[in-house]
Amino acid sequence: MSQEEIGKPGGKAPDRQVLQPEGWAAPKGYSNGIAARGRTVFIGGQIGWDGQCRFASADFVPQAQQALQNIVDILAEAGGKPEHITRMTWYVVDKREYVASYPQLGKAYREVMGRNFPAMTAVQVAALIEDAARVEIEATAVIPD
Repeated sequence: MSQEEIGKPGGKAPDRQVLQPEGWAAPKGYSNGIAARGRTVFIGGQIGWDGQCRFASADFVPQAQQALQNIVDILAEAGGKPEHITRMTWYVVDKREYVASYPQLGKAYREVMGRNFPAMTAVQVAALIEDAARVEIEATAVIPD
């Protein structure tokens, strides 16, 4: 089964299944639930700076793309790939900025994550620990046995 099929509601791979109740509207850009089997990897919140703790941009989309790349780079240390990510939580400082960026954010997301759409939550927060950060993303991945 292709990765694109895995990301569709009801799609499944041998160790992964997208959970989509019958009759529910299909989510856009995420999954309602994922069932997976394998080695679990927990990735702490990543912000939009590089490995040397430097921000290349003050803008939301480039920071989100860098945070996603940080997650993928950390996951690779465990032998994982973007398609192994099963859950993400996004903490944003401005929900209007987040929503307004959907078209550009979707493109940046797919460049890093491909067509993997894990179960996701997005929450607006008053602030992040790093004042320059616009977004923080944490992730859980399951690498098949």
